[in-house]
Amino acid sequence: MKKIISAACAVSLLLGTTACTSTPKVAVQQTDDFKLTCEGLNAEFKKLDTVMEEADHNKGVNTANVAAVLFFWPAAVGNYMSAADAEKLVEKRRTHLMEIYKSKGCV
Repeated sequence: MKKIISAACAVSLLLGTTACTSTPKVAVQQTDDFKLTCEGLNAEFKKLDTVMEEADHNKGVNTANVAAVLFFWPAAVGNYMSAADAEKLVEKRRTHLMEIYKSKGCV
């Protein structure tokens, strides 16, 4: 019986420490933004799409969030909030880059 309890504790500890997801955060403005060509701006938009997809995934049902709900529910809330913050930063960066895109006459 002690082995079962020890094993359960070890598994819950392992899952608890790996239950947090991490959505990358982007800087809204970067030093070389105005130097980007139209192609470079399009590449940045694609990178932002990737970050947004990851944030959306981290807000939804995934292994880390299920483990967080089962073992330490505040971690699930933290995952959701972190992903939501990342999405806001992506939208602000997209707006910033779109202004540059328009000013350069990119189509």
